[in-house]
Amino acid sequence: MLHMIGSLDPAHGGPPQAVRQIARAYQQIGVGVEVACLDEAGADFLRGADFPVHALGPGRAGFDFSWRVGGWLRGNAGRFDALVMHGLWSWPGLAVRAAAHVAGKPYGIFPHGALDPWFNRQYPLKRLKKKAFWPLQYPVLRDARYVFFTSDAERDLAATSFHPNRWSSLVVPYGASEPAGEPAAQVEAWLARCPAVGRRSYLLFLGRLHEKKGCDLLLRAFAAVAGAAADLDLVMAGPDQVGWQATLQQMAENIGVSARVHWPGMLTGDAKWGALRAAEAFVLPSHQENFGIAVAESLAVGRPVLISNQVNIWPEVESEGVGLVDEDTLEGTERLLRRWLELPAEERDAMADRCHPCYLRRYSPVRTAQELHDAFAQK
Repeated sequence: MLHMIGSLDPAHGGPPQAVRQIARAYQQIGVGVEVACLDEAGADFLRGADFPVHALGPGRAGFDFSWRVGGWLRGNAGRFDALVMHGLWSWPGLAVRAAAHVAGKPYGIFPHGALDPWFNRQYPLKRLKKKAFWPLQYPVLRDARYVFFTSDAERDLAATSFHPNRWSSLVVPYGASEPAGEPAAQVEAWLARCPAVGRRSYLLFLGRLHEKKGCDLLLRAFAAVAGAAADLDLVMAGPDQVGWQATLQQMAENIGVSARVHWPGMLTGDAKWGALRAAEAFVLPSHQENFGIAVAESLAVGRPVLISNQVNIWPEVESEGVGLVDEDTLEGTERLLRRWLELPAEERDAMADRCHPCYLRRYSPVRTAQELHDAFAQK
């Protein structure tokens, strides 16, 4: 299997993490895998990858056009049984389609939420650009053996964004790997990274600091409940890709909670897992999330999740009893936090006990790898 993605940089959010985890899971089921990306070959985040990575160098900004990508795919597509593209709206997807056609190989594509109509409503100018690009993008979707979605909700929403919209959809299980290592050591690594939090209780946001994630809602909602939970802090962990952190920090200052909000930046490895393990709960009041890798990671270490109903796996979270769900508004986010604070300790503990079994049933990446393999083996 060949997986193609724009970047494996973890700062780009869930898709790079998903590719890494799927690649490792393929190896567990005896399937060979290679990954191609548009990163620089010497990038630090590519070191130590336990699968072959072909770093082809960056394309032109915006469209990611690159002769190297097309040439490499034409020369190598025939070595693989199938190709999988991650992401839309860029040249590599067109190149995957062309190379797969010439080589006579099937391919699939993960939109990773990029067809959600929320983006069209939120960014109308970008919608016009995407609409102009649709005559090139649509054939990539139409001719794929499958367009892979991570939930029924993502699949159904995708069909409402642009027309024409006929393609073969397949909803596949999605998830995150369980952490290796010693839990106590991971918690110590986290505390060393963020000593200011000490041994205080906290809620954890773990993701990009981006407006679609509802970071501003979370800060305001936390300020609204802070007086009723004097021993509770908030950790806002993640990369500041769009330069929003300073604004958010000023907001925290203005609403009087800056002393109880911590900003450790992007967390990886033991520090990330330690932050999840030591949290009371994980919080994601996102406006749009086709899956949410960090949701599965939180469940993997037994921590409940507090999410909006725009995180597309919210019905599973609710039905499994592993978290709370509310609207992606200020009022909904405040209710979410208050509902958590009002839960008796025994109910919180019972919810935490259900998290890891839910993860094993639904969100192991080995299931993802197996179903991707089977999807191409069927025809």
